[in-house]
Amino acid sequence: MMKTSIISIQSQIVHGHAGNSAAVLPMQAQGLNVAAVPTTLLSNNPLFETMRGRVLESELVGDLLRGVEERGLVETSRYVVSGYLGSRANGEVITAFVKRARKINPGLAFICDPVMGDFNLGVFVADQVIECLIDTLVPIADFLTPNHFEVGLITDSKPVTFDDLKVEVGKIRAHRGAGVVVTGCVFPDTPEGSLENVVFDGDTVTRLVSPRLPIVPVGTGDLYTGLLTARLTHGRNLVDAASEAAAIVLTVLERTIAAGEHEMQLGSTIDALLPATTEQKP
Repeated sequence: MMKTSIISIQSQIVHGHAGNSAAVLPMQAQGLNVAAVPTTLLSNNPLFETMRGRVLESELVGDLLRGVEERGLVETSRYVVSGYLGSRANGEVITAFVKRARKINPGLAFICDPVMGDFNLGVFVADQVIECLIDTLVPIADFLTPNHFEVGLITDSKPVTFDDLKVEVGKIRAHRGAGVVVTGCVFPDTPEGSLENVVFDGDTVTRLVSPRLPIVPVGTGDLYTGLLTARLTHGRNLVDAASEAAAIVLTVLERTIAAGEHEMQLGSTIDALLPATTEQKP
């Protein structure tokens, strides 16, 4: 049987890159096998004037996850990743799956990307989805990758400064001591023209600064979490995984700008997604 390193439960779109349509290829390019389970099937991201498709019924998502179990993929996986849920019912099905999977494979880690909104778009999921994330998925996560805006949603706060963020992330980590990477942070003391990703790993807090580019395609966070997961699977610690993932995302965005495109260009940047040739496959 092929070794399946990642079970990735996220949205899927036809045009562009978001959810699994952004995360799966980078993980595969890093030499990993991925079991991709969709929570939605949509024609494109919601920023276009039209969008076709729908959020998948929780019965279907649950059935697919049962199939994942029946094929023995839980035993051969290192991580379960969740992203855009689409509905509270899907979130509840995923929660139940993670709990079952941990009993089957106690070494399995759960990475939760609590997709709810950002500073540019505001909140773009239903209140029930936010409640599900806060009540059920965030508390059981081993790793979390919220953006700056989503930390405020989770803790019902508005963290402005770096010290504010540390306090609020401390509340999130109180459940399981999860490793947390907060993306897209801008504080009063962030260098001009930059963004920060802040990594909370054990007792260590690390601020990673990246250039702020004049483009924010839908799915950037999904790409980042996929790359972060891949680097963790390759044995990187959380800080190094976060730094390496950010560098790859930056390259993809720079090339997307150079091509004059608005949707991320993953096919033409696949060389940037590949691991260094000296690395061993997990």
